[in-house]
Amino acid sequence: MLVCPLCRGELVRQPPTWRCANNHCYDVAREGYVNLLLVQQKHSQEPGDSAESLTARRAFLEAGHYGPLRDAVVAMLAPLAPDLLLDLGCGEGWYTSAFPAIAAEVIGLDIAKPAIRLAAKRYPGVTWIVGSGAALPVDDASLDIISCLFTQLHIDEMHRALKPGGHVLVVTPAADHLWSLRAGLFEDVMAHEPDKFLAGFADRFELTARDEVRAPLSLGNAQLRQLLAMTPYVWKARPERRAALEQCEQLETTAAFSLLLFRKRAP
Repeated sequence: MLVCPLCRGELVRQPPTWRCANNHCYDVAREGYVNLLLVQQKHSQEPGDSAESLTARRAFLEAGHYGPLRDAVVAMLAPLAPDLLLDLGCGEGWYTSAFPAIAAEVIGLDIAKPAIRLAAKRYPGVTWIVGSGAALPVDDASLDIISCLFTQLHIDEMHRALKPGGHVLVVTPAADHLWSLRAGLFEDVMAHEPDKFLAGFADRFELTARDEVRAPLSLGNAQLRQLLAMTPYVWKARPERRAALEQCEQLETTAAFSLLLFRKRAP
């Protein structure tokens, strides 16, 4: 299932480590995850989401605001009855925690060590890995499903890792996702374009299903601040606009998501 990020040899679990035939060894942390991210795969000292963002994301998601999305993802993937599912860019694990109910084995992978540490502490029954989506530490043609919820897409690498007929689920913001929140952050709001992902998959995958999930949100100030802390929109917003929005006592908006399910074409 797992391969060594150095030599690509098979990793065997020998508690409390994972070890390959070349004796490269990776310790399992006390929280239960393994770090397979090489130094040369990092683009910064602490890649991935910040601790502030992860804490806000956990509080917001566990309050159930995006529950309709998680339900829709499970409903779309359950009929595929996967043996091995990898949740790419899994963050603190809230979405991933629903997958053991529909898959025999589940891997949660994220480049952010703090995210995986939080996930492993809260959700047992998943193989939690710090790793890079650009160089997945799994064997060729080993995965049945790769789920990608709001994360960078490495299509070549996903194609390598998927079994023939395997699936990729892409979840991305729909056109008007959080429109009123974005209107508070930016003078000009641009619609998201979910279909922009279709071209990248067209040569080696076929689109087999799609869905759109919408959920009205009525957020008090605490929930609004959590959403702002976890969303990438604030990275591009002017600080004074974020500060002004954070003073709002109540925000009404709509979360809107596009789900795209792709199947790997036969050779």
